[in-house]
Amino acid sequence: MHWQTLGNTPFLPPLYWRAALKRKITGSTLPEQGLRCRVSVNPRDVAAYRKVCGFIDSPMLPPTYPHILAFGLQMKLLTDPRFPFPLLGLVHLNNRIRIHRPMGSVSDLSVGVHAQNLLPHAKGATFDLVTTVEDSLGPLWEAESRMLCRGVKLEGETMAGTHAIPAQVSELARWSAPADIGRRYARVSGDYNPIHLSALSAKLFGFPQAIAHGLWNKARTLAALAEHLPAANLEIAVEFKKPVRLPGDVVLFASAAGSSGDLCLKGAGDIEHMVGQWRPISP
Repeated sequence: MHWQTLGNTPFLPPLYWRAALKRKITGSTLPEQGLRCRVSVNPRDVAAYRKVCGFIDSPMLPPTYPHILAFGLQMKLLTDPRFPFPLLGLVHLNNRIRIHRPMGSVSDLSVGVHAQNLLPHAKGATFDLVTTVEDSLGPLWEAESRMLCRGVKLEGETMAGTHAIPAQVSELARWSAPADIGRRYARVSGDYNPIHLSALSAKLFGFPQAIAHGLWNKARTLAALAEHLPAANLEIAVEFKKPVRLPGDVVLFASAAGSSGDLCLKGAGDIEHMVGQWRPISP
């Protein structure tokens, strides 16, 4: 892996323009390139994120917040001319985060992103977008987001889904996803994908309504689960199923057993939006 260290977090507007212009698949191999950058945590930005995602005030960073710190690097990586797949149209299939140590009193961090693990899929190909966060003591947080690019043709067997629907769960919380939550989350995350912003912009990409960001669904779920989750040595993995159409109402089902648990987010008609689990990090 060749690593490029940036002096500043990337400026997003040119990257949005680059994403809008690239619509074709230009290859079938991932570049051996990673990006790194130092970032500072802004308490006001964290507070705005907490408000949008439902987290209470705490000395700890929300477990999903490092995604926000890494978003600019991810955009730069995925819109690089050497990256073979167009950013618009990528489907976020699942997400796994690992919190190695408590994320309290965090201010200056090193963030790295790269792509790996290109595999055939029944609808195209998948790859993992990997994000790592370190502080002065070493690895602090990491994430893998599996992305699907439709239309890519690779040799080999296709991979099945990673999570079964939990059997022993009961209702823990319910909430509404308002019509404007995509725009509100975009303002705190930087993710202005048109499918999340309005019904009009979503229809341009084949969606009858705007849909909630998958990572907002995960963040809102972890906010509801906060009292059940350890502060560290924690792995939280979810699989995104049917999108949450906006506006919409959802119900969180969960089961907790010590430091482990299972979750399922459902909508009207028992539709499954997201399933997952939390566990101690495997040695």
